[in-house]
Amino acid sequence: MVRRARRINRELAEVYYYAHPELDFENPFQLLVATVLSAQTTDLRVNQTTPALFAAYPTPEEMAAADPERLEELIRPTGFFRNKAKSLLGLSAALRDRFDGEVPDSLEALVSLPGVGRKTAHVVLGNAFGRPGITVDTHFGRLVRRWKLTEQTDPEKVEAEIAEIIPKSEWTMFSHRVIFHGRRICHSRKPACGACPIAWLCPSYGEGETDPEKARKLLKYEMGGLPGQRLKPPADYPGQPAPPLGAG
Repeated sequence: MVRRARRINRELAEVYYYAHPELDFENPFQLLVATVLSAQTTDLRVNQTTPALFAAYPTPEEMAAADPERLEELIRPTGFFRNKAKSLLGLSAALRDRFDGEVPDSLEALVSLPGVGRKTAHVVLGNAFGRPGITVDTHFGRLVRRWKLTEQTDPEKVEAEIAEIIPKSEWTMFSHRVIFHGRRICHSRKPACGACPIAWLCPSYGEGETDPEKARKLLKYEMGGLPGQRLKPPADYPGQPAPPLGAG
């Protein structure tokens, strides 16, 4: 199982050589805020929302002093905006009061912030500070269970078991690759088994569409010839910037 898991990682590394966080950000604070906003919505929706948000409140100090109603209005498109606004106000005040306005670079400190759990903390640690972490979102949990790498459903237990079989140096990139694969090919309801580059390694092959032609029609984002979720993608990203929702 360990050998298979590491082979999956190597194969996905070739397919998604450009894997990266799909949230647009320019500094650790922006990534932290964007990740909090990404709960129960798409990264594309967050990327369409954060430019105006960061123009209004570019620092923790300014966000902590924000008018709650204006903040709610700015983040309304991401859903659950009242709870998210409370989290943003709380974490911004904590950064201002406890961390001199800087995002901390330790798991313990990050999870002490309002609205920040282990998943969000690992996203920030791995992508803003280069500290390895496993990001267990819904895609990651679904795929590692489909691959029979764990039977756990609790995110912390999933994280702990995967940490035992994937080398620590690969944790952040393995997370990106798995999440990319889950968003593009190994979908929740209709996995595109017939178009999957690691089908031969998957013990759950056949749960989805196995006909190659039909499977190809299920592919999403750049795999399906459409843009990715980033509005400001890295230079080596094969997708094109996505148009605003409703455009075209």
